[in-house]
Amino acid sequence: MNFKTILITGAGSGIGRGAAFGLAKAGHRVIATVESEEQLTALLAESYEKKVNLEVRKLNILDAHDREESHRLYGEDTDILVSNAAIGQTGPVAEVPVDLIRRVFDVNVFGTLELAQLFAKTFAKRRRGKLMFVSSIVGYSTFPFLAPYVASKHALEAITQIMRAEMETLNVQVATINPGPFQTGFNDRMIESMNTWYKPDSNFTPEESINIVRGLFSEDGFQLDPNDMVRYMVELIPQDHHKFRNVYPESFVEEGKKYQKGVWEQTV
Repeated sequence: MNFKTILITGAGSGIGRGAAFGLAKAGHRVIATVESEEQLTALLAESYEKKVNLEVRKLNILDAHDREESHRLYGEDTDILVSNAAIGQTGPVAEVPVDLIRRVFDVNVFGTLELAQLFAKTFAKRRRGKLMFVSSIVGYSTFPFLAPYVASKHALEAITQIMRAEMETLNVQVATINPGPFQTGFNDRMIESMNTWYKPDSNFTPEESINIVRGLFSEDGFQLDPNDMVRYMVELIPQDHHKFRNVYPESFVEEGKKYQKGVWEQTV
C-alpha cells in the first residue's frame, strides 16, 4: 500500500478527529478540515502538542467558498476524500419542526454531495481517486425518534450506491463506512437536541416513549469505544480495494440483514 493524500471533513471532533491523527501517524498526508476557526485553532494546537503532521484547514461544507477553495488547493493532490462531517437531530418525526430536518439534510446530504461533486470531477478526469462517505448503521435500518438523522443517512446511502455504479467505468471508487453507536459525544448531543423544541405538556407524543429510547444510549455498553472505530478507519481508508459498504462492528451486519428482512413482513 502506497502512502495516500487524504482529505477528511468533520475532523474537529469524534471519529473524524481520531482518524485524521491515526492516518497521519501512519505516514499519510492528511488534510484535516473543520467547520470553524475555533476548531481549527484547537486541532492545530493538538497536532503541535502531539508532534503529528496534520494540515488543518477550515471547511464548512455549507459554505461554497470553503468548498471551492479546498478543492482548488487540494483537489489535484487528493487521492481519497473522506466525507465525515455530519450533524444530528432527534424527536418524533410527526412533530419535529421540518426546518430542523432540512438543516440535517443540508449538512449530511446536500453539502456533502456538493463537496463530493467537485472532487468527483477531478477524479474522473484523471481516472483515479476514491470517495468515501461516512454513513451509519442507520443508513440501512431505522431507530425510533432519530428520524432526521436516519433519513439523511438513508438518502446518503442511495446516493452513494448510485454514484458507485455511475462512476465505476470512470475508474473512480465510491464506498461507505457505516459505524455503529460510539461514545464520542455525538449521540448524546443528538439525543438532547430535541430539548430545544419538545414540550411534554404541548406535544402529543408521550414523553415516556421517548425516554425509553433515550435511556438506551445511557446504558452501559450500548455506546462503544471509539478508539476501535478509529483503528478500523485508519486501516480501511487507505486500502486500494475493499467492500463498498463497510460496517463496524461486524456484528451489526447480520443485525442489519435481519432488520431488512423483517420490514417485508411487517403489517399495519
